[in-house]
Amino acid sequence: MKKFKIITLPGDGIGPEITSSAVKILNAISDLNDLEFEIIEKYVGGISIDKYGIPLTEETLSECLDADSVFLGAVGGPKWDNVEHSKKPEQALLKLRKSLNLFSNLRPATIFKPLIDSSSLKSNIIENTDIMIVRELTGGIYFGEPRGFDKDRAWNTLVYNRSEVERIARVSFELAQNRTGRLVSVHKSNVLESSQFWQDIVHGVHKDYKDVELSDMYVDNAAMQIIQNPKQFDVIVTQNLFGDILSDISAMITGSLGMLPSASIGEKHSLYEPVHGSAPDLAGRNLANPIAAILSIAMMLGITFKEQKISSDIYKAVNDTLEEGMGTVDIIEDDKRALSTIDFTDKIINKYRSIVEN
Repeated sequence: MKKFKIITLPGDGIGPEITSSAVKILNAISDLNDLEFEIIEKYVGGISIDKYGIPLTEETLSECLDADSVFLGAVGGPKWDNVEHSKKPEQALLKLRKSLNLFSNLRPATIFKPLIDSSSLKSNIIENTDIMIVRELTGGIYFGEPRGFDKDRAWNTLVYNRSEVERIARVSFELAQNRTGRLVSVHKSNVLESSQFWQDIVHGVHKDYKDVELSDMYVDNAAMQIIQNPKQFDVIVTQNLFGDILSDISAMITGSLGMLPSASIGEKHSLYEPVHGSAPDLAGRNLANPIAAILSIAMMLGITFKEQKISSDIYKAVNDTLEEGMGTVDIIEDDKRALSTIDFTDKIINKYRSIVEN
């Protein structure tokens, strides 16, 4: 029997509720497969600030470094808006990414046919959209030094070195090889020297992946093109700031941020999380959509634990449940028909069980 240690970091807002859904699907997977999960829950974000005074303790970080993978719920909320910037809940994410060396963030944007009308775009534009955005996660302007501000000005530094760009480029080319063989490198090389450097390095790495079609696109045009014609994209690779923005744009064209998972991958460690935030207005109301959390577990099984069959079965369970017209309030127009977080999670798990057992 394969055994894996998973650290869960429920965090704040709806984080504990959707983490509960993630743990439920892990338990179902364990029941139906030759897998065993040791699941350990730790504090992170605002709740860690309340308990320990800091958003991420060294003890929690040590547990994450010792785990086979990490699942994160969500962090932050208005309660901690006035906390010193260096100690805000979101600083826990930056420290986790840097400490675990999670340099590549994979953000899929896939259209589920039952929800195609939930998108703000016309169905003929988004039908069959399947984008994978690869965001460089541990470099760029979010981490560059020097940085700071005083009463008259503020400054940040955007810097990348060769090895940082080469490794994210290789991840992206290899993903493209296993999809449709198309990669778009997004940057702003017409005005930013760092982007010209990025473009040059990616094209240099392309020499090792001649079977992949590589093209370039300025970030402002990419944002427009994702809205205008998302089907043109397969894999997109871009730097930290641009990836943060473009992945949210691609997420919203699917109809709901509550639908989409993400993976942050390094050479030794991995972390999986829904792309939605802590949604404090929904916290404790049993209304949050658990799909992004459940699909984040599916990504964990497929990427880190190499259990692609289990991963695809989870995706099918989600799709089949949606096909039957089930969902939470964010995707069901008739509120009276909408399911709670717990009930929707149970429906998906029951569907997964039937897929495996039949």
